[in-house]
Amino acid sequence: MACLPLLNLSLPGVLPGATYTPGTLHMLALAMVMAGAALSYHLLFGVAGLLSFGHALYFAIGAYGLGIVMEHLELGLVPAALLIVVAAVVLSTLLGAISLQVTGIPFAMVTLAFAQAGFVLVRKDPGRLTGGEEGLRLPTDYVPDWLVGVADTRNLYWLALAGLVLAFVVVTWVQRSRAGHVAEAVRENELRVQVLGMRPFLVKLAIFVAASVIAAAMGMVHLLLNSGAVPHITSAEFTISLLLMVVLGGVGSRWGALVGAFVYVILSQRLAVLAQLPAIENLPAVLRIPLSEPMFILGTIFVLVVMFLPGGLAGLGLRVRALFSRRSAADLDEQARTPEALVQEDDQQR
Repeated sequence: MACLPLLNLSLPGVLPGATYTPGTLHMLALAMVMAGAALSYHLLFGVAGLLSFGHALYFAIGAYGLGIVMEHLELGLVPAALLIVVAAVVLSTLLGAISLQVTGIPFAMVTLAFAQAGFVLVRKDPGRLTGGEEGLRLPTDYVPDWLVGVADTRNLYWLALAGLVLAFVVVTWVQRSRAGHVAEAVRENELRVQVLGMRPFLVKLAIFVAASVIAAAMGMVHLLLNSGAVPHITSAEFTISLLLMVVLGGVGSRWGALVGAFVYVILSQRLAVLAQLPAIENLPAVLRIPLSEPMFILGTIFVLVVMFLPGGLAGLGLRVRALFSRRSAADLDEQARTPEALVQEDDQQR
């Protein structure tokens, strides 16, 4: 992945151009940003079993917070990013402690309420900070020159890749830690964990904060990549997109979250181009209308995956791998039964 900007590779129908072109690099970088956000949602839903409808709030804190801090506090990129990380820790701890007073659907509704409050504040822009419905422009005066402009898309691609790798490492570390194991146990049976003398609330809060900080970090990369932020990233629809990525890839699988995010972003980008092709416009209405709506096609794919691939794309990969493993074992066993081996087997039986 790190070498792609240096290569001239093409994948017609999937990538908009060669891998060194700004358009392809921007799409792949966006997929990596969303993959990092999907990994953070994997921590919530796949590890701790916390169904949140307001995870977009913390992604927006990273994107909008970084732009506002740089512009109004006149801080450089690195100090402003560190300040946003601290703010994300404090805010997610506070809101998480309130939200985790309930579980299940009530928890999802509380997180949705907080996210909707953030969405309203961003759109109404009472303090003239967020830009309202027009969005927030990246204050380029406080960003290094090598991260600004179309000509530097390659650098932004590498930044997104670094963010994704860091997110994957942190998620892996959290999931394999004692808190991660306890969180998985809480997901299966919280009462049994309490009987064992552990404190599920603190574990769930730690997972909630970790997931929120990762989402905020990817939000900051999103601001740099798109040279701004729009209110959509604070909406419930954005959170549902993250949920779709995790379910599409396979709930409980880190690699599934990555694959699901890449598939979702590439399909959403390329299907919009497909809908504008003359071949689609000349089709009968019964075919033209659904094929011209990318979200309809994505929804259909999602329904098919849920119905026929319960483990998502990651589960499909495991089944294919197991199938080939069984075939390889059978071939080796058949090859081992040579005439000489059969003679030796007969001699042993005698």
